[in-house]
Amino acid sequence: MANYWWIVVILIIFWRIRKRRRSAAAVWQIQTRRKQNKENIIMKELAKQFIGEECIIYTITSNDGSVQGVIKEIDDSGMIIERNSGEREIVNLDFVTRIREYPRKKNGKKKGLVLD
Repeated sequence: MANYWWIVVILIIFWRIRKRRRSAAAVWQIQTRRKQNKENIIMKELAKQFIGEECIIYTITSNDGSVQGVIKEIDDSGMIIERNSGEREIVNLDFVTRIREYPRKKNGKKKGLVLD
């Protein structure tokens, strides 16, 4: 049984390579579609409505699926987001799939759990 550990390692490596190829193919497909349909201009104009708001930005490439923070600035192909800890992050608009204002309760406090 102990001699078969290397088979498990090889299977894990192949699984990760396959996962990366799938995500790379999805990114390539979305980029070509957006270049053809001029969706980047539309997304930029829609995202400008959320400047100064605390939002959840869903992207294709982020590890956890979303980025949370206040949108500070939007340029031609990216947006600057300031997180609650004070760090700034730049997100490419080509990879943004959804922007959502952070949900709040009736009394104005932030919800503790956001389910999507």
